[in-house]
Amino acid sequence: MLRSLLLSISVALLLILPVIAQDQDNDKSLDVRSPAGDLHVGKDADASKAGLPVYPGAHPQTRENNDPVNLALSTESLGMKLIVAKYETDDSAEKVLAFYRDKMKKYGKVLECHSTDEKADFHSDDEKGSRALKCEGDNTGPVRELKVGTEDNAHIVAIQDPQGSKRTTFAVIYLRKHEKGDI
Repeated sequence: MLRSLLLSISVALLLILPVIAQDQDNDKSLDVRSPAGDLHVGKDADASKAGLPVYPGAHPQTRENNDPVNLALSTESLGMKLIVAKYETDDSAEKVLAFYRDKMKKYGKVLECHSTDEKADFHSDDEKGSRALKCEGDNTGPVRELKVGTEDNAHIVAIQDPQGSKRTTFAVIYLRKHEKGDI
């Protein structure tokens, strides 16, 4: 079932991303509703849509190709929602981590992990049920991640070590996957 979800998402993205790329108005979203299912793709992602507040004083990161992502695919048998919003602040990474560590507790036990890149890894097999999140690899690197939830319902905050920069950049990520009967 997971393979069919990933295939559906891949096909949907291949079909709609060229349309979005050609769109001159960067604030528009794409919404498709059909008897087979619904699809939403937009740049309207923010921390609140991921179930977390925006860090006080933070503002959206303004680097090129750094648009927020709000993707939702829902059919009768499966669905997925992915929110990725990137921010920056003048505060230290420690302050940002402390803020989100406290806010994420409402979703369960918060893990702190270290990785070498900013991408969130979601591993899956064809097992029924969702496994708890865990730290991957050797748990070292300049990116610190706070994770809570399961592979099918995850809240993640990833903070890149500033390495000489005065600004702290971070991403708020939410992933929710479900199959028929899960919701």
